[in-house]
Amino acid sequence: MGIKIVPVSGVQEELLAATIALGDRYTKTLGLMTPPAYEKMADDGGLLVAVDGADVVGYALFGLPKRTPHVRLAHLCVAQEHRGRGIARHLVEAIRASHRQRFGIKAKCRRDYGLTGMWESLGFNPRGEVKGRSRRGHILDAWWLDFRHPSLFAEVDSDALLTVVVDHGVFADLHGRVLPPDAAESQALAADWMADLVEVAITPRINHEIRAIEDTVERQHQRSALTGLREITPDPEAAATCGRDLLNAAVAAFPDLTERSGLEARLRYVAETSAAGLQVLATRDALLAQLADVAWSVAGVHVVAPSVVTLHVDELRQAQVYRPVGLMGTEFRINEVAPGAEAELVAFFEQTGGDSGSAFADRLRALAQDSLSWRRELIRDGSGHPVALYAWAVDGRTLTVPVLRTASHPLEETLARQLLFTLKQSARESGAHVVRLTDPFVSATARAAASDDGFFEYTGGQATLLVDICGTSSAITNAAALAARELGKTADTLPAELSAEVAGVAERSWWPAKVMDSQLPSFIVPIDPRWSTELFNVPAMLLPRRNELGISREHVYYRSPGHRGESIPARLLWYVSKGLSNQEGQLVIGCSRLEEVVVDSAEALRARFEHLGVYGQREIHKIADRSSGKAMALRFSDTELFPKAVTLRRLTSLAEGLGLRLSLMSLTKIDNRLFQAVYQEGHRRT
Repeated sequence: MGIKIVPVSGVQEELLAATIALGDRYTKTLGLMTPPAYEKMADDGGLLVAVDGADVVGYALFGLPKRTPHVRLAHLCVAQEHRGRGIARHLVEAIRASHRQRFGIKAKCRRDYGLTGMWESLGFNPRGEVKGRSRRGHILDAWWLDFRHPSLFAEVDSDALLTVVVDHGVFADLHGRVLPPDAAESQALAADWMADLVEVAITPRINHEIRAIEDTVERQHQRSALTGLREITPDPEAAATCGRDLLNAAVAAFPDLTERSGLEARLRYVAETSAAGLQVLATRDALLAQLADVAWSVAGVHVVAPSVVTLHVDELRQAQVYRPVGLMGTEFRINEVAPGAEAELVAFFEQTGGDSGSAFADRLRALAQDSLSWRRELIRDGSGHPVALYAWAVDGRTLTVPVLRTASHPLEETLARQLLFTLKQSARESGAHVVRLTDPFVSATARAAASDDGFFEYTGGQATLLVDICGTSSAITNAAALAARELGKTADTLPAELSAEVAGVAERSWWPAKVMDSQLPSFIVPIDPRWSTELFNVPAMLLPRRNELGISREHVYYRSPGHRGESIPARLLWYVSKGLSNQEGQLVIGCSRLEEVVVDSAEALRARFEHLGVYGQREIHKIADRSSGKAMALRFSDTELFPKAVTLRRLTSLAEGLGLRLSLMSLTKIDNRLFQAVYQEGHRRT
């Protein structure tokens, strides 16, 4: 027969008597309570009874204080012979359901009863301790079940650049009474100069760690320090689900993991960080550090050492808002806007600057009826929510974008930058020389991304030139002048022998221009097919990832740390180094712009660039130099895959034709004439 939870008042004498009888069986742990006290709490609405048929098998006795908005749990009792049936959970959930307007449930329980597991399994967190009133003064743990109502300050954003969750080890380094000798690494997080950069936060898990400290003085000292920190309150169910996924992934990734003790508790920090929507967890725990790749791939949480936070706070902050890796293999979908769906979309995209929702919808409808063939495209995330909306058409030599809106989303900045590059690629494929953003109320994020991408202000909107020339500065100047005439403007004249820095700016602003008589260097990079597939989908996967948004705009590639004359900015040619020629091996497949070269430890590189790439920490370790532990990261962007890959035979022939020696053993600087010859060969139409 099933368990029923029923409220009992003082007039239900039979049920009340059975409840008192059950409570009297456990006075040793529950303490003495007189029948009138039961009756009074029942009359006040504080008695729920679990019945199995005619039998009372458990009950919850609680108070509803008038001055404080919580439930005070006095007894939670289940008959010994009925334990293990989830009765306590049913009683707690019934209290929550009946009094959901209150903030939570408080309970006190003797520390030496060994019931920690029960309270934790019911979702309670330890919140302090008091000395009991018994003659022996036993310590009572205070437990708290939060109903997760938003508090007055819950939605207040921190002024700091980055919010970092710390585990108990780092917390103890910062606030312990006796500090370990190597606590200095963590203490840097509390330096005055970090105050505006990093906000240190804690999750509920830390309360359990502090409660487990045997030394009473140390325990109380650390607990008092919690009041100065922000405690985030993740959704318990989301954290539990994430925790299970993390544990399964960790065991699968490290089947020989010898230190299983405490693994689940450690991963709980990662799960709670993820469930709270945060992305950085600082720890000095070696096992958590070992599981950093799992934490990132499963929960999207960077597990880093405190020193990494202090050294790379800007990169970690940037990683939170710009995550092209977040687009890879995700469920973002691009679809045409269906006729009649215009009004529905208004709610998803903020209207600002006097733009009304109805006018916005009317403009979308008008595009569908225009003589020009407008593409009205909508991007939805994996949940089906619209995250970006844009419309474009090519008229003559100009690609015009009358609508470009991005909705508030964790990947909004990434999407905006990716969309702009996609529009440029479409313009190039259509033979356009100009891209114009004419939406008068373009999203602020998209506007900022366009400015970073070489767009300039033009008649109330923004515009950029496309110069599809790989040649001399003179040829590029002429092509840019022709494009600028479309806008009634003039273009700057590029002299020969431009410095690498200026040529780099010109190539970014006038993409896909390549100024070959400049000092901007070119390199050829042999790349293993595995990474070529991961980064560019060449060779193609058997089951290729969805690529509707194109190759992510920015990535990172790792190699051994030995310098080969790298400098930035520069161009890269990608040479797939293995496999049979003409079978997606031994081919030059495309080119990119080199943005940054960094040599550092595998841990530091991963923490810095993880949001950009497909490498895990183990892969970076394999690449790193064994003696120094360091590897080299090449951050690159704006990859162009050649329509026609250049074979090794043809590459060799081109080099010999120019009288150049060719080395493909490692990253190698090449003559710009060879880059130009290969680039043009890759774009050869016949």
